[in-house]
Amino acid sequence: MIQIQHLEKKFGKLTVLKDVNINIKRGEVISVIGPSGTGKSTLLRCLNLLEWPTGGSVTVDGEELLSADKVDAPKLRRKMGMVFQSFNLFDHLSVLENVCIGPIKLLGMSKVEATRRAMRLLKMVGMAEKARSMPAELSGGQKQRAAIARCLSMNPEIILFDEPTSALDPTMVSEVLSVIRTLAKQGMTMVIVTHEMSFARRVSTRVLYMDQGVIYEEGTPEEIFDNPRRERTRVFVNSIRDFHFAIHSEDYDLYAFESELRNFCNKYFLSEETVQHAVQLAEKILQHIPLSEGEVNLVFRYAEKTGNLALEVLMPAELEPVLTSIPEPELTELKNSCSALHEEIVKRSGKQVRMIKLFIHSEK
Repeated sequence: MIQIQHLEKKFGKLTVLKDVNINIKRGEVISVIGPSGTGKSTLLRCLNLLEWPTGGSVTVDGEELLSADKVDAPKLRRKMGMVFQSFNLFDHLSVLENVCIGPIKLLGMSKVEATRRAMRLLKMVGMAEKARSMPAELSGGQKQRAAIARCLSMNPEIILFDEPTSALDPTMVSEVLSVIRTLAKQGMTMVIVTHEMSFARRVSTRVLYMDQGVIYEEGTPEEIFDNPRRERTRVFVNSIRDFHFAIHSEDYDLYAFESELRNFCNKYFLSEETVQHAVQLAEKILQHIPLSEGEVNLVFRYAEKTGNLALEVLMPAELEPVLTSIPEPELTELKNSCSALHEEIVKRSGKQVRMIKLFIHSEK
């Protein structure tokens, strides 16, 4: 249905999309996730030519868009509807008039036929009783459902959703997601930029994780959310927050370390007990590491999804194993004070390092 090859988009010297390649089949529901500012919305806007790509090719239902001498963008947008995060309803028209105006003006549909069809669509999205209301009288969720009905009124083959729930209160999100879920069951081809991870997991046939302007990883919802292959995907889907502290000598500033760790834990509402436990475990490990033989990095990782706090102690790979040098009674005490503890050689930033990893605590 949609084939994207080597798509690129620049704004001046800033490259927002670089070498994006996707094939989307008819009836697929594609969720696009990733950090803010990675080009997700720009990708959608390039698909329906609200933004003109700098390079590459986009083919929709067999029609190459970018190589044509003259592209009929309005015709394309009738085939590929878009629902924005800001609703974009006409404030001076009623809900019913908002849904009717496109078919009447652009498709040549009679007012009677357009009204009949609009009411059917409004009923489908649960908005029939609000047909005569003005947009100012609606909640955010109701406005977005009306916007979806308006999009559907043009009988599109594809719908692009640009963060359709980001402007809504949490109480209104579910009503919009329910409508999108209904469309998915009906076989509508959809590309959805969303920050609603649980929704993306339930509704998608495929998930694209975007980072720094590229499709960094793609797969089924189970592959992306349960078994991501790449590090940045894993960090994102688990909402993992990091705190780094570098130690360059035996005379490191313990008080600065404890203060910075406490600030990190407070930011994510971790308890004082967790802070003290984390400091004590780090100190016990550091007592057995030769701090004068190379930089040692403490990396605390907090996963908001699970509430787990883990510590990675990274040091030069050539150092002798640490855990085997700890006396057995002390090692046993250390193991009993955390849920898991192991040591291995791993690759970080392109080089091998020795890592001791321990899971400190779960807040949930």
